[in-house]
Amino acid sequence: MEKWVVILGIWAMCATCAVLFIRGATGGPDRRASGEGRTRQASRVSAGDTRAPVRD
Repeated sequence: MEKWVVILGIWAMCATCAVLFIRGATGGPDRRASGEGRTRQASRVSAGDTRAPVRD
């Protein structure tokens, strides 16, 4: 009986990690909607007519 509890616990932990990994790997509709309106700072700099200096 004790062996089955250990095996069940390991399988439950693997299943939980897989679910959390899949949920983190896929962007939900809320993430896409909030990310479309804003751009990264580097994108803003490169999108303009002037170029940012590489190093001074």
